[in-house]
Amino acid sequence: MPKTSAGLILYREMGGKLEVLLVHPGGPLWAKKDTGVWSIPKGELDEGQPGGDYLATAKREFAEETGFPPPTGEFISLGSITQKGGKIIHAWACKGDVDTKAIKSNKFSMEWPPRSGREQLFPEIDRGEFYAIEEAKQKINPAQIDFLLRLQEAAG
Repeated sequence: MPKTSAGLILYREMGGKLEVLLVHPGGPLWAKKDTGVWSIPKGELDEGQPGGDYLATAKREFAEETGFPPPTGEFISLGSITQKGGKIIHAWACKGDVDTKAIKSNKFSMEWPPRSGREQLFPEIDRGEFYAIEEAKQKINPAQIDFLLRLQEAAG
C-alpha cells in the first residue's frame, strides 16, 4: 500500500500576483539542492488515524513544519497527486500569511555522517519562502506542480 500524506498551501496576493509558501527540506542531503526539491508543508497520516482525516493531518503538519498554527480561513481542496516514488499526497489551499524568517520546524534524527554510528538532529525543513506562482513551479517537486495549477484555477 502506498504511503499517503496531506499538506497545505498557504497563498497570498502581493502586488496583484499570486504567491505560495513552499518549504525546503532540511538535513545534509538537501542542503545544496534547490530547483525541484521544494514542497508544500506536508506529512504522513498517523498510523490508525480514523477515517483518514487528511485535512486534520495537513493542518497538523503545517504547524509542525512551520511552527505556526494552521490558517483558519476557507480551505480549498486541491485533490491528490501521486509522486514519482508512489506516495499519494492530498492538498488544500488557504489564504494567509506568515513571517518566513520566523519559521521553526520540528526535527528528525539520522545517522550523520553516513556509517559513523552517530545520530544527529536536523530540522525537517530548513526554510520557507513565498514564491510567485511561476517561480514556484520551478522550485517545487515536479509532481506537485498540479497543485499549483489547480490553485491558480480556483483562485481565478
